[in-house]
Amino acid sequence: MELREGDVAVVTGAASGIGFALAEHFARKGLHVVAADVDAATLGDAAERLRSHGGPVLARSVDVRKEDEVDALAAATVEHFGAVHLVCNNAGVSTRSDPWLGPINAWKWVFDVNVWGVVHGIRAFLPHLVAGGRGHIVNTASMAGLVPGVGAPYDASKHAVVALSEDLFLELQATGVPVGVSVLCPGWVRTNIVDADRNWPEELGALPPRALTTGAIEHHIRRAIAEGLTPAAVAELVADAVGDGRFWVLPSSEWLQMASQRWDLIREGIDPRRPDQMPGLPPTSQLFEEMVEAFLRTEPEPGP
Repeated sequence: MELREGDVAVVTGAASGIGFALAEHFARKGLHVVAADVDAATLGDAAERLRSHGGPVLARSVDVRKEDEVDALAAATVEHFGAVHLVCNNAGVSTRSDPWLGPINAWKWVFDVNVWGVVHGIRAFLPHLVAGGRGHIVNTASMAGLVPGVGAPYDASKHAVVALSEDLFLELQATGVPVGVSVLCPGWVRTNIVDADRNWPEELGALPPRALTTGAIEHHIRRAIAEGLTPAAVAELVADAVGDGRFWVLPSSEWLQMASQRWDLIREGIDPRRPDQMPGLPPTSQLFEEMVEAFLRTEPEPGP
């Protein structure tokens, strides 16, 4: 879909990272921008930066876990701008909690934001896109949606986003509805995703403790992120995919080899294997050694 000056673009998770880069890219291109984020304070600063590009910006504090708030965002968008043309369901979180021994609320939070946030966005905005006669939806997944290994809750949620996006693409294509769909699957990008728990919801109780294994290798992950793609580069690739009507947005080619190898194993019926080395990280053997060392340094729980 050709993006035209004056088109209306909605971005969730727009206060920072990929979301802000998307909103800023569209603002620079002359689109009207609706920026939504759960972090109201950071969103306010982001909105001012977006307005510096000269176009109108509607900023809304929205928790994408909540269907009524996303529905209200869609209504406010149409009321304010009269239409919507592009929707980027980008809000996402990760957890540092142990997936099997930590509290179940960590899973709930990740799925509520990463999966239900996307579902709510599609359901709220799709009728408006269809009524407008042209539109496009971009759902932010991850290479973790194609290659497990980052962390169970995050991997599972991003696999779900890839699957539901592909289903949506095929259904809209089959029915001839003039709305395109893209799924964004980046690898390491310079964002604050590791610190997503800064937005941990109070109603879910205390912030879950960090898993021992996560703490042992987190510095490697932070380095990989710091050396990753810039959000601006990712945003440009997304805009190109929207313009070309392409489904897949795969900015990180080095991860694709891992995905291909995974599917080779699946085709042959071979049990899953950890790669010898994931992009941007030390060899897997070194990571496991560091995890074991961290475990051995842990003080035992006092007896009764």
